[in-house]
Amino acid sequence: MKKLLLAVIASSLLCSTVYAAELAPLQSDTEPDRTDWTQLDSKYGALPKVDKSLKIGGVSKTLTNEYWRSLGEGYQNVAKKYGFTLAYQAAANEDDQLGQLSIAETLISQGFNGLLVSPQTDINLEPALESASSKKIPVVNVNDAVMPNARYYVGNVQKDNGVRVAKWFIQHHPQGGKVAVIEGQPGVYAAGQRTRGFKETLATAGKFTIVASVPANWSREQAFNAASTILQQHPDLIGFYANNDTMALGVVEAVRAQNKASQVAIFGTDGISDAYASIKRGELTGTVDSFPVLTGEVAMDVMIRLINGQKLSRVVSTPQALITKENVDAFSTKDNNRLRQLLAQQ
Repeated sequence: MKKLLLAVIASSLLCSTVYAAELAPLQSDTEPDRTDWTQLDSKYGALPKVDKSLKIGGVSKTLTNEYWRSLGEGYQNVAKKYGFTLAYQAAANEDDQLGQLSIAETLISQGFNGLLVSPQTDINLEPALESASSKKIPVVNVNDAVMPNARYYVGNVQKDNGVRVAKWFIQHHPQGGKVAVIEGQPGVYAAGQRTRGFKETLATAGKFTIVASVPANWSREQAFNAASTILQQHPDLIGFYANNDTMALGVVEAVRAQNKASQVAIFGTDGISDAYASIKRGELTGTVDSFPVLTGEVAMDVMIRLINGQKLSRVVSTPQALITKENVDAFSTKDNNRLRQLLAQQ
């Protein structure tokens, strides 16, 4: 399958020279042409009138991960509010790159007015991006993997996820110590940036040693196995940073199995409900919540503006916050307006 996917991508990229030449390869964390989510109305005006005949497609990585279900909930909130059609679909699993590409291409062929896509890798949806571009269908890359040729991106600063966790370790372990990283899928922009932010920030303290940094491909089971091995090799470890919450919860199980819960701090990323519950139980130390429901709402706002001809920044930044036992109750609010106020005040 991977050989077929690479062949499809190579064929598409050969035909996209002109399109690619218009844009520098996107680096969503550092792209200077950006607008914060709180500034959309002040910078571009109120949301244009929404045509109820719109059909917007959402293409997700998988629905087995709560984060991506929550992102779809954000899309649906806006679609229900304005009465237009949303089709939110996902690949069978996070390794089904060709399946995800097929979903995107089918939505394009069915005449959808715009696509909100969260690619499995930085390149697997490039053929669909080129096809949509040729038909003047706006595409917004929403979080996680980043397509280099994407014209628009909505999501948080991925590197800052790791930075926030590293700052916690520096503050709470001024003496330093041994830590480990459980990475996501190799080659995915978000995983690389989260890991880089963590490592670079820890390095500034000069007192920490990263004894292992291994991929677990977003898998709870693989993270459990990796963490178990690392703990056996480094019984004096003081902490883990996992690139998502699913893996972090696997690490929690490994730490608990070796009776290291009082010694080892564990952080994840995404802010799924299981992570919040684990923090409240005193198991998971924290997570960097990137608020997927709100991100979905912001991304749909951006899509509506693009369909109505507005010229927006290439990147629209969405919020994130480090959640620990100190603030988990405040950020557990189900009041969307209250959550927006909390985040706007950061």
